[in-house]
This record gives sequence, structure tokens and C-alpha cells, in this order.
Amino acid sequence: MRKFLLFVLFCTPFISKSQVLYDAPTQEIVLKAIDHIYDFEFAEAEPLMKQIRAKYPNHPLNSLLKALQLQWQYLPVKDNKTMSAQYLALLQDCINKAKALEKDEKTRPEAAFFSMAGHGYIALVHNYNDDKMKAAAEGKKAYNYVMEGFKYMERNPEFYFSSGLYNYYVIRYPEDHPIVKPLVLFFKDGNKEEGLRQMDVAARKGMFTRTESAYYLARILLKHELRYEKANQYLTSLTHKYPKNPIFLMKQTESLLLLGKYEQAEDLLERFKKYNTHFFPIAWHTFEGLLQEKHLKNDAEATKSYMAALRQPFDSEYTKEYHAFSYIGLGRIAARSGDRRKAIAYYKKAEELAEYKGLMKEIKTYLK
Repeated sequence: MRKFLLFVLFCTPFISKSQVLYDAPTQEIVLKAIDHIYDFEFAEAEPLMKQIRAKYPNHPLNSLLKALQLQWQYLPVKDNKTMSAQYLALLQDCINKAKALEKDEKTRPEAAFFSMAGHGYIALVHNYNDDKMKAAAEGKKAYNYVMEGFKYMERNPEFYFSSGLYNYYVIRYPEDHPIVKPLVLFFKDGNKEEGLRQMDVAARKGMFTRTESAYYLARILLKHELRYEKANQYLTSLTHKYPKNPIFLMKQTESLLLLGKYEQAEDLLERFKKYNTHFFPIAWHTFEGLLQEKHLKNDAEATKSYMAALRQPFDSEYTKEYHAFSYIGLGRIAARSGDRRKAIAYYKKAEELAEYKGLMKEIKTYLK
């Protein structure tokens, strides 16, 4: 149940109708700063954020923008003790400053967003650090603001993102985890297709949620809906706008592989392989394995690549699924070689990790 809440409550920084939004020059500065952050141009974002702080020193936007920068600059920020502490402090400061906005009815929508974002991001940090009690406490606080956000959708299209995430996952998560179904009876009803539509509205019409909405839609379409072509459309747009962002490049390469567009995937993989730190090698070794196995039909080289991916620990937030991909690839290769016992062992290892609907179907088909 806690994990479900965390999925639902994830959101991204944006500004609701407030003094900042009515200030068109400052709004342009904010948008430019966010674009620099998503494109890993952190030095370029700094002077813009400084301008915003000078004009609005007590606005929660400042803390959230800085937290967003740390989140992308130090991937994964939860594993950097110094930056993780600073990240959490910034989010708490965002929540504290948002409290002042709750006093005025005109700025309550803004307060709801910043409180929702602050609590939601803190919950995710605790979740990925396996501190479930703290994650649940923060998640509950964020949930209350998500519910409040439903009232503000028509006033501001940015709220379509959080509302869409909720509408989708309040249905999807119990489908994948039936044990939580009795608990979901106490939640507001959802609608998966409506949730996808709402997130698409945010991706098209939102100013500050546009990028995160497109990214999360793509992830949902890859992981749960098997709509690989649509996912690739969102990811292609993201990688064109933010060519220096390795996460977007990683997911676009994945989408092309799932579509069977191997030559295009191969071209992107060459770009992606320059990112040889953190958790990125796990991904590109897996992608190399898929290309060798499915495109070049070279099981020996595919095995080497899959094994190389599995020798590295995965990150629970970004690359866990690539271990599942690699185990399944090895399972297919073992099955083709006639070693069913080894194939079953690999598929069972993949079963412990896989969350993608497509992989789960393949595992179930082989092990039945």
C-alpha cells in the first residue's frame, strides 16, 4: 500500500497562479532555468535561479527549483549522503514556505502544489532508502494535497499531471498487486484512460509540468500499457529538446528496442554509451545484449553483454528492470540451446525483479 501511494504522489515542480505567474518576465526566467536543468546545463541554470531568489526571496519555488537541480545533477541523489541531506532540507523548506500561502484563498492552489511536491519527493527518498514508515507518513501528507488538487484542474492545467497520475495508478496498482484491493476501497475512484488523458493534457498544455508529464507517460506506456510507438513519440520529443539528458536518451533507446527498430536503437546506443558512470553501463550492456540477440542473432555476444549488465548492481529507481531484461535474455538463449533447466532458473530470477507487463507475460508463458 505504501509503495502504491508513493507512485501516485510523485510529481514535478511548477508554479500555480500566483504573484510569480502574473510576472511574465520572471515566468520566462523560471522556464529557462527548468529547461537548463533538464538538459544537464546546471551552471547555466544557477544565475537564473539567483535572479528569481533576488526578486522573490521567500517563495517556495526557490527551494523546489534547487531541489530539482540536485535531483538531476546527482543521480541518484539518494545515494549521495551530503547532497541527499541538502535535498531533503530544501524540500522541507519548500513545505514550510508553502504554509504561508495557505492563509490566502487566492494562493491556496499554489500552496497545495508546493506542499504536495515537497512531501511527495521526501516520501520517494525514504521509500528508495527502504524506510517505509517515514515514506508512508510523508506519502499520506502528500495524498491529502493530491486530493485538493482535483479542485484546481480547471483553473490551472498543471494540476492535470498529479490528478492523472492518481486516476491511473489507483486502478493500475491494485491490478498488479491484488493484495491491496481491499484497502483501495477507501480511496477516491479512478479511471486509467482518464488518467492517461489528463497527463497528456499536462504534457501538451502545462508550462511547468510538460516535461515530467511526457516522461511519466512514456514510462507508463512502456511498462504497463505496451504502447511502445506512443511512448517513443513522447521520448523522441524529449531527447530532441534535451539532448544532454541521459535518462531520456536511455528510455528512448529502450522504446526503439521494444519496437524492434534496431538500427535506430543502435545509433542512439552509440551516443548513450558515452555515459559510463553511475548506473548507466547496466542499461547499455542490456541494450547491447538485446541488439546482439534479436538483431544480429549472435547469442554468444548477447550472453556476454547480459552477463556484464548483471555483474553491476542496479538502482531501484532507474535500472532495476534491466536486470530482468538480461535474465530473460539469458533464459531465451538457454531455451534455444536446449538447456531447459538453466532457462527456468533464469526466468525465475527475472520473475523476482520484473514489473514490466511485457516481461511478466513472457515469464508466465515460459514457466507455465
